[in-house]
Amino acid sequence: MRKRLGRLLDNAAVSRFHRSRIAEYGAGSPGALGWHPEGQQVRFQILAQIGDLAHCSVLDVGSGYSDLYPFLKQRFAGVRYSGIEQMAELLAVAQARYYHATDITLSQGDFLSVPLPLSDYVLASGALSYRHREPRFVYQAIELLFASCHLGLGFNLLDWEPPGGGPLAAYDPADIVAFCETLAPKVVLRQGYWQGDFTVFMYR
Repeated sequence: MRKRLGRLLDNAAVSRFHRSRIAEYGAGSPGALGWHPEGQQVRFQILAQIGDLAHCSVLDVGSGYSDLYPFLKQRFAGVRYSGIEQMAELLAVAQARYYHATDITLSQGDFLSVPLPLSDYVLASGALSYRHREPRFVYQAIELLFASCHLGLGFNLLDWEPPGGGPLAAYDPADIVAFCETLAPKVVLRQGYWQGDFTVFMYR
């Protein structure tokens, strides 16, 4: 019960953070998600280097406005995108933008507590960067997401806490990689592409 309450409080803090960003930057903008527009695109470019995603299924957890969908669609033929987002305000914008597309599936939910479809690749851009009362949150999330991929998992995290970052948390890349190596036979660390950010790829 205490663990469930803690998760609800953590989720509420994330929602408050994004609602304040929406009020400041406007619905549908990268700023509402806590991103610098250029930084969002750089992170997408790095995540897309996980492999050849053409004709693969990709699950985007914490998908926000599903900005990753058009990014991948422009670069990989036949990519099949699924996004899961817990905030109704963010999901509604994505649904309105892509209601006509046949190669995208969007759903609402907390990816830590709902069944996830087995996908070729699972990607998480910013979804694991929030502070949680459960000290092993990030490790539990990585393990769960890796179990949901057929070929690979890619995610980014912060290695420093930005001023005024609200619920955002930082992690030591070496600690994260060491944990990932207990789960996957191949782990790749990418750094130096954007200040304070790092990306990890885990492969089957």
